[in-house]
Amino acid sequence: MIRVFVVYEAEPDAERFEQHAELCRQVPGGTFRHGRVFGAPVGEPRFRYYAEWEFPHRDAFREAASTPEFARTGKDAMEMGVPFQVHFADVN
Repeated sequence: MIRVFVVYEAEPDAERFEQHAELCRQVPGGTFRHGRVFGAPVGEPRFRYYAEWEFPHRDAFREAASTPEFARTGKDAMEMGVPFQVHFADVN
């Protein structure tokens, strides 16, 4: 299973993020989830918002990553103006 996870330094505007989430749901082959980061084991959490896609295998991820829908999500995320990081994980 492949996970693409995104961590945001600040919590985005809820209405604006829902527009972004709708774009993310259009990426074929994956399941999209998101939510507010509410804590950390010690101190304040470094990131305030989390989003992820889950793909059943690497080929599904590769196919999705090559689509215009996937490209639009990256552009739209940058337009929100909240600094973020994207990571790819191979989950066993």
